[in-house]
Amino acid sequence: MVTLLLDSTQLEVVLSGAERAMAFRKGNVVIERSTITKVQLTDDAWTWLRGVPSPGTHLRGVVAMGTWRSAGGDDFAVIRRRRPSAVIDLEGHPEFQRIILTTRHGLELVQALRLEVDENPADVVEIAADTGAVPVAPPKRPRPRKTAAPAPAV
Repeated sequence: MVTLLLDSTQLEVVLSGAERAMAFRKGNVVIERSTITKVQLTDDAWTWLRGVPSPGTHLRGVVAMGTWRSAGGDDFAVIRRRRPSAVIDLEGHPEFQRIILTTRHGLELVQALRLEVDENPADVVEIAADTGAVPVAPPKRPRPRKTAAPAPAV
């Protein structure tokens, strides 16, 4: 999962070594806050992909990482399975027009982008913890187990 660092001037998408390899990218994605025009939360990030991976990795329904090129502009995606995601629209960014990220901290990201933050970069989860807006997942219900049919008497 990507790490998001946010300070008063920029949002940085910190990629792990595996994410860098699959995205064919040497460094992190740095986004100036002034270029962010809109942040949307979605349950299905796959509907937001446009164009073709160039360079990038795409296994339909499993993973999409890297740059997506289209007539509408270049997007950067880090999508895993069907998990909640954030779509960040950009204007004036030198590389991308949209960033699509699978993150369970989408709500905290939206709230953190509305806040005035310190000069020191902080993890988005830490910012959300400071604001008291950490959501709690509902408890999981146990799945009913199938019982084995009794063996016939011989």
